[in-house]
Amino acid sequence: MSSRENAAVNQLLERLERRYALRVLWALRDGHPQTFRLLQDSVGGITPNTLNTRIKELREAGLLDHGSEGYLVTASGQDLLKRLSDIQAFATRWVAARTPK
Repeated sequence: MSSRENAAVNQLLERLERRYALRVLWALRDGHPQTFRLLQDSVGGITPNTLNTRIKELREAGLLDHGSEGYLVTASGQDLLKRLSDIQAFATRWVAARTPK
């Protein structure tokens, strides 16, 4: 991986590693817009201040936008979520393997 590619990955991971960032995107993965309150409930456990901060950061990153009906992921955000879609299948297998029988 070139240093330029490495820098791009690092920039993306820096955004996504922030607390609740991935959860916000994941809550919007079905493509339906959500109001601030509904998004807060969907993410669970996030304070309004933290949600506001994550929304701002994700909008600046071009992954999230606000429309007339609420917050939704952008085309770029949908592309990222599509690439992360295998995470659910992996998580299910991972938890099953770690659960005592």
